[in-house]
Amino acid sequence: MFRTALRNVFAHKARLLMTVLAVMLGVAFVSGTLVFTNTISDAYQKSSAKGFDQVDVAVTAKAQDDKGNTIGKTPELTRALLDKSAEVPGAASAIGVVNGFTAMADKDGKLIGGGWQSQGGNYWGAKDTRYPLVEGRAPSGKGEVLIDSRTAERAGYKVGDTVRISVDGPVLKPKITGIFTTDDGNVAAGGSLALFDTATAQHLFGKKGSFDEIDVRAKPGTSQSALKSALDRALPAKLVETTTGRTLADDQARQISDGMSGLRQMLLVFAGIALFVGTFIIANTFTMLVAQRTRELALMRAVGASRRQVTRSVLIEAFVVGTVAGVTGLVAGIGIGAGLRSLMGSIGATVPDGPLVVSPGTVAAALAVGIVITMLAAWLPGRRAAKIPPVAAMNSVHAKATTKSLVLRNTIGALFSAAGVAVVLAATTMDGTDGEAPMALGAVLLIIGVFVLTPLLSRPLIAAAAPLLRVFGVSGKLARQNSVRNPRRTAATASALMIGLTLITGMTVMAGSLQKSIDKMASSALRADYVVSMANGNELSPEVARKLAATDGVTAISPLRNAPARIDGETEFLTGVNGSAIGELTDLKVDSGSFKVGGSQAVVDDERAKSYGWKAGSSFTVHYEDGKQQKLTVAGIYEGNEMIHGIMLDNTALSPHQSDPADMQVMLKTADGASSATKDRLEKALGTNPAIKVQDKKDLSNSIAQMFTLILNMVYGLLAMAVIVAVLGVINTLAMSVFERSQEIGMLRAIGLDRKAVKRMVRLESLVISLFGGVLGIGLGVFFGWAAGELLGTKMATYELVLPWARMGLFLLLAGTVGVLAALWPARRAARLNMLAAIKAE
Repeated sequence: MFRTALRNVFAHKARLLMTVLAVMLGVAFVSGTLVFTNTISDAYQKSSAKGFDQVDVAVTAKAQDDKGNTIGKTPELTRALLDKSAEVPGAASAIGVVNGFTAMADKDGKLIGGGWQSQGGNYWGAKDTRYPLVEGRAPSGKGEVLIDSRTAERAGYKVGDTVRISVDGPVLKPKITGIFTTDDGNVAAGGSLALFDTATAQHLFGKKGSFDEIDVRAKPGTSQSALKSALDRALPAKLVETTTGRTLADDQARQISDGMSGLRQMLLVFAGIALFVGTFIIANTFTMLVAQRTRELALMRAVGASRRQVTRSVLIEAFVVGTVAGVTGLVAGIGIGAGLRSLMGSIGATVPDGPLVVSPGTVAAALAVGIVITMLAAWLPGRRAAKIPPVAAMNSVHAKATTKSLVLRNTIGALFSAAGVAVVLAATTMDGTDGEAPMALGAVLLIIGVFVLTPLLSRPLIAAAAPLLRVFGVSGKLARQNSVRNPRRTAATASALMIGLTLITGMTVMAGSLQKSIDKMASSALRADYVVSMANGNELSPEVARKLAATDGVTAISPLRNAPARIDGETEFLTGVNGSAIGELTDLKVDSGSFKVGGSQAVVDDERAKSYGWKAGSSFTVHYEDGKQQKLTVAGIYEGNEMIHGIMLDNTALSPHQSDPADMQVMLKTADGASSATKDRLEKALGTNPAIKVQDKKDLSNSIAQMFTLILNMVYGLLAMAVIVAVLGVINTLAMSVFERSQEIGMLRAIGLDRKAVKRMVRLESLVISLFGGVLGIGLGVFFGWAAGELLGTKMATYELVLPWARMGLFLLLAGTVGVLAALWPARRAARLNMLAAIKAE
């Protein structure tokens, strides 16, 4: 039986090729994802570990007490603590570290590193082994700076050049006095690092004589743990905490691994979808192969082969196919992983240098996925073949499914579909995250139900295309009859395409609806013409608001400041605004009271008012971060949204309790409204700073929409794999169907059907099956998009369903194109059959 199974594999190489390709693509997706994420994670971990080579023990300010509660005001790491750390037995030296966001522009004025990885710090002098100078000298004063060698190379800077830098808004133009090398992971990943002298760094980053961290080096022969114990004994435990360099490196490695796990899981989900689609092709292929070999299997049963042996022979074939697919998929996956890394470099997302990582786990996963998926999909056809009595098989009376089996299948499908629809509809009535799990369950049940019902649905839906197919004469009539001849096969082929289009359509409906909702929110909640913020979301210097207020044409302005506070034992973030102007800059619906902010009067959004039981006129006590408290009165309750929400009070009440007031945003209104000339004037007032964004309402909507568009395009790209697998399924089904119908096609040729008509028949059959899958997929996608939108609507008052008719028409056209392209080879093969040889074929 083993030799027979192997013979069958090699006898049907061409027919199994598409199955191997389908499984191989899924395996390549899985192994490519693992290779790519392992490679990036390993490169970042090694790069970050190098960054801690110069740190034996790090001393940081204690942010929480022993019970885990947040300390109101973070203790300062003073010069006295630095000196004390340096004098601890076993310490060779101690360096005070100051760091923070520092945007650096290239010579064209564009931000280097995209802002997120642009950092600044202090240079300790000749003893600072963290940053060896390769050129120039140390900086001195506000007008001088060091930059890292990678940034200097990328931007074309050299010693003596002037560079544009921004820490929290205003533009600085220091001179480059030196260039240094570093193992900093952010720099290796494409970011920039600027170093000032310690006094300048403390002034720019708001430290005023204190440090963010104290890095202590151990003397030769002193271990990190011994030095940590000595520091713990010498330094006040209530103010500081100590961590060894090894622990810091391990923690950062863990964070990098956790960060990559999200990307890995997302990519593996799409790989799973491609493999799930591939199972339909595998099951279809083995079902057709078994059907074509029915008499052969019956003869084997007649000469003594048991049912188990027949099933085992089919599974051996599947094992061979799965092994080949697993090995080739692994090789292709390694190539995909290397390609993805190169792609990241080409789009500017630089990653640290490092080797391509192909772990034993990746190899095992690739082989396991290929073999297990193939054998599971082939098990049912093999079992079904083994249950056919030898005599019945020889007489082909097994060909059609029994009425009982069809009724059972349709009943199960109807129950699953009904349960799925009911659960999804119930989830739409739930609140926010409570409905996510039920909706996911309902979606899975409905997809399973529709898949089981697809043979039943194929007849009426394909029959609806009969008037169009009549235009093509005999070819059209034969194509319609062929597509419903074996409903199960048609269903499995169409379902593969249906799943991909369901996900694509659902995501498109949600993205379009969210975009409309965001536009509506921006236009309804804001009266401000412009919102000014940092490019990376960091805080703005109060100097920005002062400069904008002094700009010609600005009629109303309000900086927005955030500060933590305690209310009834809970941590809340207060928003400080300009009470006299905020009413002119926002257009929020007030449910009760008035929108009056000033003195001890505050306004709160409806959600917080409900959670605390507040009404207009209620009073509450706020405990600020400096330890002081104040009694505030609720002047009004407004309807919050994703853009504006929370507790608002006047900046004159909030700022005195902040050690270093800074603004998250600045809203402003101008006499001329939003225009390109006004925007240019505002940007020039801020020194044309690349780190600052000046956005009108449309810009705000577009910036949010860009995120959705990026995600949507990424989903399209990832789901393209599932669509490609579905195309292979259509090709495979048609090719094997042509082989099955060789005798029939020969007879049609003999009675006058020419080659063009044969080609047209196969193409139309493929087109009908593909459009059937497309209609089901788009219909399910719209339903899921609507349901998910209803869930989002509980959190977003402006949510509105938008059906992207043009995109859906494009998807249907895509399904039709898939059908036409998939039929090219099978149609050509059918037309070239020798009619006499075909008529003689069994």
